Amino acid sequence: MSQSPTPTGGGKNAPVSRTADITAGPGGVMTDEVGVITGDLTLRTEYEAGQVTLHIQYKDADEWYVVTGGRAPLADPAGLDAVHTIAVGLLDRPKG
Repeated sequence: MSQSPTPTGGGKNAPVSRTADITAGPGGVMTDEVGVITGDLTLRTEYEAGQVTLHIQYKDADEWYVVTGGRAPLADPAGLDAVHTIAVGLLDRPKG
């Protein structure tokens, strides 16, 4: 699993994100747009305007999808690392 901070944009209120490569467990990861995706994936946890959103993609693909249930208010952007760590722990299941 690799993780990296990825500030996007250039302004004070620009989205900030963290990414990690994960392997979905049995049943995959449910998305709002296309249903379940499985296999080797990249998770992006993004904070913008008081909200955190989990995005997922097939590793090295162009399309990102929102993880179903993966949106929540987050008052302090300092909590982004903790939210990302928890999301990785829940979704990264290489051994099932």
